[in-house]
Amino acid sequence: MFGKGKAKKTVVVETKPYHCMNIERIQSELDVNVTTGLTPSDAEQRLTVYGLNEMRGGGRPSAFKILIRQLANLMTLILIAAVAIAFAIKDWIEAGVVIGVIVLNTAVGFAQEFKAEKTMDSLRKMTSPTSRVLRSGHQIVVPTVDLVPGDVIYLESGDVVGADCRLFEVFNLETDEALLTGEALPIPKTVDTFDDVELPLGDRINLSFASTTVTKGRAKAVIYATGMSSEVGKIAKKLMETNKAKKTPLQKALDKMSWVLLGVAIASMLIVFGANKFKIKNEVLLYAIGLAIATIPEGLIAVVTLTMSLGVHTLAKKQALVRKLVALESLGSITNICSDKTGTLTQSKMVLVRAWLPGEGFFRVAGLGFEPAGEVTKKQRLEPPTDARINFAQDSANDEKNSRVASDDGSEETVVVNASNMSASLRRIAQGAALCNMSEIRADDETGYWYGIGDPTEIALQVFASKLEMGKPTLTNDDNQWKLVCEYPFDSSIKRMSVVAHNAITGEKVLFLKGATERVVPCCTGRQDGEQVSSMSTDDLQEHLDPQIQEMARDGLRVLSIAYRYLTPDEESLDMNKTDREEVEVNMTFLGLVGIYDPPRPESLPSVMECYRAGIQVTMLTGDHPETAAAIARQVGILQDEDDEDIDGKSGEHQAISLGPLVMTAREFDRLSDEEIDALPELPHVIARCSPDTKVKMIEAMHRRNGI
Repeated sequence: MFGKGKAKKTVVVETKPYHCMNIERIQSELDVNVTTGLTPSDAEQRLTVYGLNEMRGGGRPSAFKILIRQLANLMTLILIAAVAIAFAIKDWIEAGVVIGVIVLNTAVGFAQEFKAEKTMDSLRKMTSPTSRVLRSGHQIVVPTVDLVPGDVIYLESGDVVGADCRLFEVFNLETDEALLTGEALPIPKTVDTFDDVELPLGDRINLSFASTTVTKGRAKAVIYATGMSSEVGKIAKKLMETNKAKKTPLQKALDKMSWVLLGVAIASMLIVFGANKFKIKNEVLLYAIGLAIATIPEGLIAVVTLTMSLGVHTLAKKQALVRKLVALESLGSITNICSDKTGTLTQSKMVLVRAWLPGEGFFRVAGLGFEPAGEVTKKQRLEPPTDARINFAQDSANDEKNSRVASDDGSEETVVVNASNMSASLRRIAQGAALCNMSEIRADDETGYWYGIGDPTEIALQVFASKLEMGKPTLTNDDNQWKLVCEYPFDSSIKRMSVVAHNAITGEKVLFLKGATERVVPCCTGRQDGEQVSSMSTDDLQEHLDPQIQEMARDGLRVLSIAYRYLTPDEESLDMNKTDREEVEVNMTFLGLVGIYDPPRPESLPSVMECYRAGIQVTMLTGDHPETAAAIARQVGILQDEDDEDIDGKSGEHQAISLGPLVMTAREFDRLSDEEIDALPELPHVIARCSPDTKVKMIEAMHRRNGI
C-alpha cells in the first residue's frame, strides 16, 4: 500500500456512510456488478482517477532534505557568516574551528535522522503486496497498490486487508482491528446493514479496513475507499496536517539568543568604530570583526547536538525510535501522555480470571499469561464442621496445596482448589473449557516460554483448565481417555460452539457447549447445583445469571457461558457429524460463567503513578467498550478513586452511554465543538470506542491548552 505514485484524486465522495448501505445501493454507487467485478479497462480508468492505493508522504528518505534541515537554523547560519568573515580577515584558525563545529553538528544530526527515516520507511512497507480480486468474472491476483474503488476482493484467514471494503458475503469471518480501533479480540463480521450513521468505527462490523488482518474465516467484499481515503489514510492525512514544523521551546530560545548575540556583535562593532570616530582603518576593522566573532559561542550548538544524540542513543537501547533530534527536548517537557489500551497498558493476552458456578459462587484464578501456573481459589464462610464441608476437603489436612487462610474478620476463609477437593460442577466446567476448545498451549523447548496457538479466548480457557490439571493433553491421555467425536465449530451468527466427547473408561458421551451467554441460555433447560440438576425456564435462568454477569462486566470482564448434557441412548447410535446442530444443542444443563479479560501489564500501574508524580496527565484513548476501558483505567491508576463515576445508563449493543465527565465515549466527545471542549474544566481521562479522528481531536484539544 505504500509507494511512490501520486494520487490524482484522494477523496471518495460519499452520499451516505457505507455501513448504512445495502449491497444493491453500493453496486449502484460504485457502478459495479459484484458477480463479475470490474473489467480490466474499468479498473485501469479508475486507477487514473483515484490514483494508486498507497500512503502519500511515503517513499525513501531524501538525504538532501535531511541535510538542509540540519543547516536551516539561525545559529548555524550565523556561524556560516562568521566563517566567511574569518576567511575575509584571514583568521584561518578561527575559520577552521567554526567549520569543524558546523561539520560535527551537521554530521551527527544527519546520521541520526537519516537512520530513523530509513527505519520508518521499512515500517511503511510492512503491508500485503498482493490481493485477490474479481475482474470480468475471473479471480486474479493484483498488486495491492492497484486496487480501486469498486473492486470485488476476496479475503481469507491470514490476509492483510488491502483497502476499506463493504462485506457482502461472509463465512465465519473475524478480523484483528487492534491497529485501528484498539479492540483486544478479533471482531466477528456480518453483512447486515446498520441505520445509525454515527456508529463508532469499531461497531461497523459489516466493513473491513485496510491494514487489518483476517484471523478466521473467509469473505467477499467490495472496495469503497483506497489510499488516503481509507481509515488508515485518514490517520496519515491528519498527522500530515498537524505535524507542521513547529519549533520547540529550546529552538525558540536558541533563535532568540542568536538574535541577541547578533545584536551584541553589531553593537560591539559600532562601539569600536565609534571609539575611533568612525575612522575605519584595517587594524580597527580587524579588531571590530574579531570582537564580533568572539561574542558568538561556536561550541554551543555542538554541545546541544551531542547531548541530544546521547539521549537518542539511550532511548534506542530502550527500543524507542526518535526521528528528529529536536523531539528529544519535547520528551523532557511532556505534560500529557495519550495511550492506547490493548498491547500498551495491557498485555494483549486474554486471561481467565474468574468463574461463577450456581450454588458455589465465585472462584478466583491467579496467574497471567499462557503459562498454566496459578491457584484457583474460593472464599467461603467459616462455619462449624458439617458433612458437606468435610466432603469438600476431607483430605485437606494432608495436602499442602489445600491451604486455608482466614480473612481479617475471621468470617471467611480462602480455599485453594485442587484435584482432591474439586467439586463435580467445577470438574465438569473445566472439562468443557478444555475439550470444547481448538487451541493449544505449549512451552518453547529452548527458552521454556509458554505460547498459545489458536483463538485468544480459547487459549484463555485452555490455560484455566490446565491450572486445574485438566487441560486437553491431560484429558485425552491414556489415563483419562477422552476423545473428541464431533465438533460444531464456532459460528459468529449464533456465537457458540459445541463438541461431542467420548470417555472410553466410563463409556459416557457428553456434549459440551460454550459461547455468549445470551446464546447459551436459550439452549438450557436447567442448571447444575452441586451434584443435582435443577430444572429452570430460560427466563428464570437468565434472571438468576444477570446479577453475576453485571458484577463481572463492571470489572471489565468478557463473560462466556458453558453448558453440557449427556447424549441419549438413541443419539449415541447416530453419526453426530451428520446431525444438524440445532437438533443437538438442546436440553442443555447450565454449568457456569467464566470471566476473561486482557490484563494490565505489571509495569503499567507503577509507570502511570510515576507520571503523576512528575506532573504528567495520562489519558487512555481506546477502541474498547466503555465499561472495560473504565475498569482497566482504574486498575492502572488513570482513574483514581475520587474520579470514579457511576454509569448513568445501560449500554445497548450500539447505544451511547454517559459515563461522567472523566470517562466519555467517542460519540459524546466528537459531538462537542472545540469551544465546548475548551470550556470543560478538565479533559476526559478515558475515551472509549475511539476512532482515529477522535484521537487527533483530543490531541488538538490538549495543544490548545498548551499541553505537550
